[in-house]
Amino acid sequence: MNVKIESSWKTQLKDEFKKPYFKNIAEHLKTEKAQGKVIYPPGPLIFNAFDKTPFDKVKVVILGQDPYHGPKQAMGLSFSVPKGIPEPPSLVNIFKELQDDVGIPIPKDGDLTPWALQGVLLLNASLTVRAGEPMSHSKIGWHTFTNCVIQTLSNKKEHIVFLLWGKFAQEKVELINTKKHHILKAAHPSPLSAHNGFFGCRHFSKTNTYLMKQNLDPIDWAL
Repeated sequence: MNVKIESSWKTQLKDEFKKPYFKNIAEHLKTEKAQGKVIYPPGPLIFNAFDKTPFDKVKVVILGQDPYHGPKQAMGLSFSVPKGIPEPPSLVNIFKELQDDVGIPIPKDGDLTPWALQGVLLLNASLTVRAGEPMSHSKIGWHTFTNCVIQTLSNKKEHIVFLLWGKFAQEKVELINTKKHHILKAAHPSPLSAHNGFFGCRHFSKTNTYLMKQNLDPIDWAL
């Protein structure tokens, strides 16, 4: 199957695209579209996280669970929404912590593309979702694929900062070589849990402190 994805990722993941489970994902999406179901994000944006952050550039991974399931929200980058779309509650809380941590004013929009272009892989565990139905594609094979992405990064690179927010993301620790990479854990930024340890986690400054210790350029978190 011909997958349209940035070339360095295509090289790293080429074996996955040939596996039966990945073909099943493609068939599942085709079938749902044929049934008239709306799927987010739009097709060209399904692999947007990979297209914006080539394999060789990855310095930080922010792991989300599921794309946004409302109209015009999902853009293939975890927690991010396109310019002009109101920020969902979790992203509002991310911006609050960003301001408290590093003093950056609350951004005017929720498009996190500038982070992605600096090496922050904004990866959702599922890359698609049915409109209005959260987690609707969590069992069609995407987790197998994105687990492989995490393991490939862990095995072939070093000194990546993994920001694991919430229980779901933290379960991915078993895929990561913690001797080669830096893990930062906190509660999920959603309004239900942000007060349980996301606020005050200072992950943005801690990420840059670690990167600079490794002689890597820090992330400019301003948007």
